[in-house]
Amino acid sequence: MTQALDAMKRYYEAQQAKLPDEDVERMRLEAEALFKAVNEFQQRMLGRRFDTLH
Repeated sequence: MTQALDAMKRYYEAQQAKLPDEDVERMRLEAEALFKAVNEFQQRMLGRRFDTLH
């Protein structure tokens, strides 16, 4: 979760710093992927996902 929050912070900072669009988009995708991983982990721990990891 900490990594996901840090990635989101970097994304917002990149937007505010007016970095090139491709850099901002890359940071957005990184944050999105990390939050998705957190969500999937939490769903597994709550017993709501039964698919395999591979």
